[in-house]
Amino acid sequence: MNNAVFLGLLDYLPRAFPPPLREQLSGRARILGADIDGTNWRASAGLLSQAEVVFSTWGMPVMDADFLACARNLRSVFYAAGSVKGFATPEAYERGINISSAWAANAIPVAEYTVATVLLSLKRFWHFCQSTRETKSFRKERPVPGGYRTKVGLVSLGAVGKLVARKLGGFELDLLAHDPFADPEGAQELGVSLVTLEDLFARCDVVSLHTPWLPETENLVNGRLLRSMKEGATLVNTSRGAVINEPELCEVLAERPDLTAILDVTYPEPPPPESPLYTLSNVLLTPHIAGSMGGEIARMGRWMTDEYFRFLDGLPLKHSVSRGMLAKMA
Repeated sequence: MNNAVFLGLLDYLPRAFPPPLREQLSGRARILGADIDGTNWRASAGLLSQAEVVFSTWGMPVMDADFLACARNLRSVFYAAGSVKGFATPEAYERGINISSAWAANAIPVAEYTVATVLLSLKRFWHFCQSTRETKSFRKERPVPGGYRTKVGLVSLGAVGKLVARKLGGFELDLLAHDPFADPEGAQELGVSLVTLEDLFARCDVVSLHTPWLPETENLVNGRLLRSMKEGATLVNTSRGAVINEPELCEVLAERPDLTAILDVTYPEPPPPESPLYTLSNVLLTPHIAGSMGGEIARMGRWMTDEYFRFLDGLPLKHSVSRGMLAKMA
């Protein structure tokens, strides 16, 4: 049996790995001691030095030279959360440590949030809520795109973007996407038309961002693109705040009260108190809630428990994040 530890933020470890999962894991792993606080892992260096396997979630320590010198027997990390960029290092990959992540499980609630937001945006739900409150009347403004043969644009067809496309495929919408890495045949199977970024912003009633934050994507969405959006269009961002040039976004939204921005992420996060994002009437901010919350966190632990069993049984891993993959992921 592998020596294993639970390592991460103490508030989240029991949610990611609740008792039923821990009971299953304890049948095929030797769990060492109590949960280890990822913010103070050195206090449990003795346990960590014996661990061959780490079960983690948010709060996984950076796998730098100090950590790896302590975790000298570590063979695999099963991360019940999303992006591993905050802790995965070249040194860890050079050591041959497998890093598996539940990023695909975390994509499920993000896609659900996005689909719900897109469908309401096609009715200009957010705009009419604000307008009704301000005017104390039911104003029948136009345009209202509705959900029949209207165009929805997805920026990036990664795990979340593909899942959003599949879910929206059940509605009578025209789906456009921009992704320089997308396979045309795969996009066709999703029912998505690949277009330029400029074309997507100019033609779509809702634009939803799913691109990872990379040097090439920082400030990808700028004032020029935003000014080209259709009257009454909506921008949704559940990816990373830095992919939008936020000062230019605020300028355009002040000029164009017909546009709406729904932002679950910002840069920085949260915005500073003086940010216009708090006061612009056509901005809706949510505090990074699209990803896994509540019982959804246990789904990620379930996926990593199953991944560990594949690891033990010598089966191909489904959720291993290679060093090459990391360069294109959020």
